[in-house]
Amino acid sequence: MLNKKTVRDIEVNSKKVLLRCDLNVPLDKDTKSIILSDKRIVESLKTINYLLSAGAKVIICSHMSNRTTSLKPVSIRLSELLNKNVEFCGDILSDEVSEKIKMMQNGDVILLENLRMHAEEEANDIEFAKKIASLADVYVNDAFGTTHRAHASIVGVTEFLPAVSGFLIEKEIDALDHSINNPKRPIIAIIGGAKVSTKIGVITTLMDKVDAILIGGAMAYTFIKSKGGKIGKSLCEDDKLDIASEILKKAEEKNIKLLLPVDNIITTDLSGSSDTQVCDSNNIPEDYSGVDIGPKTIEIYKKEIGNAATVVWNGPLGIFEIERFSNGTKEIANTIANSNIISIIGGGDVVAAVEELGLDSKMTHVSTGGGASLEFMEGKELPGIKSLQDK
Repeated sequence: MLNKKTVRDIEVNSKKVLLRCDLNVPLDKDTKSIILSDKRIVESLKTINYLLSAGAKVIICSHMSNRTTSLKPVSIRLSELLNKNVEFCGDILSDEVSEKIKMMQNGDVILLENLRMHAEEEANDIEFAKKIASLADVYVNDAFGTTHRAHASIVGVTEFLPAVSGFLIEKEIDALDHSINNPKRPIIAIIGGAKVSTKIGVITTLMDKVDAILIGGAMAYTFIKSKGGKIGKSLCEDDKLDIASEILKKAEEKNIKLLLPVDNIITTDLSGSSDTQVCDSNNIPEDYSGVDIGPKTIEIYKKEIGNAATVVWNGPLGIFEIERFSNGTKEIANTIANSNIISIIGGGDVVAAVEELGLDSKMTHVSTGGGASLEFMEGKELPGIKSLQDK
């Protein structure tokens, strides 16, 4: 549960509110002006509308992953969604921005340019943070997807302004906390993705909280090889074989069911242009790579899901972005979506898969923060949450 102050706990009428959102939306590669998914913009609307109805002057700031990419297309989409003009004001440190903020009236909204155009943002430069903070009277953080980053607009500004959370952060923390620490049982975790190294913490933490863990994605081959299986050219972290063995040993000691794929879709061409075969997980030929979970594994995993009351899923089960290697992820996503279980979906790739399949509305909670949700599930303290005022 979020034990931090939210926008409900402060007076914002007539105040300039610096609202940090995560508006790092995907844009088309050619023009960089067409938004491919506005999910993150839509998720920010509840807090924005609350501030506007309370009479605040709302100054929105965000980042884009690419330092040279402008947030201007976001201001256009925000204007459409809010049904009011959201003025795009350019460089956060410019005199133009300062003057426009001085002229703001209650209920006005402006959007500032990509914070990461300034290297000081990611460096959490204290002078940069002080300049940002000087634009406002109050700070509201609603950028859950970046709360695991100790950046100037996430942590630094809280040194200079009263800092509270928005509704999206509250929603994310409550959903993740409840699903992990107070779940409806039985609870299973589905962990996929490419590397064991990025999931060691979350697997270890979840062992004390879940009834079963289902492994998929390329990371499964590190586990399979650690048990003596032949994995051909499948992706494997050879320097993590000992860790994989230790995880399997711990699961056995704790009497936690940890399932690995029993069969896989294999191919000689990762581009998806060659034929595929179904192969036993322990006997993949030398010239082949595993690219998805196989039909037997899908049925086993579906059965586990059918017996569960809660499922937490982080990471796809195959190379989902290539159609021929996406069946495992699709089958499991559809099984979860068409069941009555509580479903918590986190991690950028699996979230993208669920959205692409049009199943996001059928899930209990789809997190907006890949890295942040993963670190939260690991039990790590997120800097962007820690820096907010306690209730």
